[in-house]
Amino acid sequence: MLLALPQPSLARAPGIPAGAFVALSYHEVPEDGPREAAPGAGRYGVEASYLIAQFAWLRENGYRPVSLAEIAEARAGGKPLPPKAVLLSFDDGYADFHERVYPVLQLFGYPAVIALVGKWMEVPAGGQVDYDGKPMPREAFLSWAQVREMVGSGLVEVASHSYDLHRGVLGNPQGNMQPAATTRIHDPATGRYETDEAWLARVREDLDRNSRLIERETGKRPRAVVWPYGRYNGALQQAARELGMPMMLTLQGGPNLAGDPLDRIRRIIVEFNPKLGAFVDEIERVWPEDPQRVVHVDLDYVYSPDAAEQERNLSALLDRIQAIGPTTVYLQAFADPDGDGEADALYFPNRHLPVRADLFNRVAWQLETRVGVQVYAWMPMLAYRLPAGHPARDEIVRAAPGKAGSSYRRLSPFSAAARQAVREIYEDLGRHAHFAGLLFHDDGLLGDHEDASPEALAVYRHQWGLPGSVDAIRADPALAERWAQRKTDWLVDFTRELAGAASRFTAPLKTARNLYAAPVLDPQARQWFAQSLPAFLGGYDYTALMAMPYMENAEDPARFLQALVDAVSAQPDGLARTVFELQARDWRDGEAVPSAELAGWIRQLELAGARNIGYYPDDARADVPEMRPIVPAFSVRSLPQR
Repeated sequence: MLLALPQPSLARAPGIPAGAFVALSYHEVPEDGPREAAPGAGRYGVEASYLIAQFAWLRENGYRPVSLAEIAEARAGGKPLPPKAVLLSFDDGYADFHERVYPVLQLFGYPAVIALVGKWMEVPAGGQVDYDGKPMPREAFLSWAQVREMVGSGLVEVASHSYDLHRGVLGNPQGNMQPAATTRIHDPATGRYETDEAWLARVREDLDRNSRLIERETGKRPRAVVWPYGRYNGALQQAARELGMPMMLTLQGGPNLAGDPLDRIRRIIVEFNPKLGAFVDEIERVWPEDPQRVVHVDLDYVYSPDAAEQERNLSALLDRIQAIGPTTVYLQAFADPDGDGEADALYFPNRHLPVRADLFNRVAWQLETRVGVQVYAWMPMLAYRLPAGHPARDEIVRAAPGKAGSSYRRLSPFSAAARQAVREIYEDLGRHAHFAGLLFHDDGLLGDHEDASPEALAVYRHQWGLPGSVDAIRADPALAERWAQRKTDWLVDFTRELAGAASRFTAPLKTARNLYAAPVLDPQARQWFAQSLPAFLGGYDYTALMAMPYMENAEDPARFLQALVDAVSAQPDGLARTVFELQARDWRDGEAVPSAELAGWIRQLELAGARNIGYYPDDARADVPEMRPIVPAFSVRSLPQR
């Protein structure tokens, strides 16, 4: 069983602003020396002498460990947090906390939070705890008597770490074991997944059971939950709030600012038994965000009706991504076998389209856990070919009479029925897969003669105060500009709805959206696409700019790329939050772009100041792009910032 923790961010804010706090996530604290016998020996162990040195450094440098009670009081408008506030948390309830950490807390006068797994605590003395599939002696974990002693001191507060969600459950037909809290259990006998009702009842009962157990044993019901493996979603958050746990601890890194919600407290994982200098770097150093290296992958290349061949294709993809060394994979979650950009089917169970194969969750999980990349689900915004008879099938974007529309056939974002169908598709994606982000496809555009559907015209007239005719709007340049901006904002707001729908079941999610080059280079082109770089930088974590010279028929690719970098760099945070997506295939003739040429573009972008670079497509079957020349230019392992 392999259960992956989310990759912590390396970004750190300069200092800790007023009202903010930093939370540290510790696990086991073995004695100095060999640690093979510790339950989580290895990555998450911090030797006792190192812990003491870290606590001493915090004290000598003005840091003040605070309790959950102090944080809650400050957020409620009471006594403010002290400068350089720190929350100390210890997950899993190891016995060494009582032996080695609690005396140090008493010595320093520091409060701390311990997160307990109820099922492990109820194993009788002499029994075996199933620790993520490994049997461990019950004595490796705290006893209730020890917990009561520490709670009675006033220094230690108990948080819930679930009753029995710190384990894997069967998450897909291919046999991946995935976090129990956020996974719909797959039943191989029926081929079905847990329903929403069954899943929510299971996790809610689990959280309630652990809260009741902690209250019974300590006299205090927990006010906080620490999500196992850092995995959570919107529905889990709501259940925890209803059960009296409004404070929730995650494994996303970074400080918690004064205005940040307490239902997603960020924590820095203290791991690999860091020497003091490394620990200080984690607390105080301003780390730059990692440069993004993005490989854009068609799942259509992995799919095969033959299961054995499909697994071979997946293995080849994993080997290839491992060799290339990107940070991120944009992974197709829809099926487009005819290549028209419209989703004919999906690679996950859903309510609206055929399922070509239940494959996306499998591939995304393997990429994350076996290769260590972040996976974004690449999804259309509007280009869905709904089946015959679907009530929204023909609720499509329409051009003004006598005018040509854009190349994609798209559902209208102004149709309530179409919007609901797409929202439900995204909700189903979140329900049935684990991934780190969403990439909204390049079908998210509205041309300068679109949308002229009845639903769109009603919005223009009744909500935007515009004429109820596209021709009338376009006849006035000021109205046309206002119309284009409203459409741009409307599409951005729609993607926020879609991200919210997915995050009900998979969170947290980052977002990226494809942007054509023309609106970046030509202000007039914003009206042709209803897209703009400033709107995208404000609306998404990343803008995936289609820096594709031959797709744009650029006579001089080098000049074209330089113009894009110049335009992006003129925007605040433009270079930090834009991914320049190059083309690995020339779609004019279907041939691969020579790898030496693609490598040259990558180097040119880096020298011009671009931080984040990707390419599309990556075809493992045809070795496009050819790996040997691409890896030295593209791999994140070759970047000096790493």
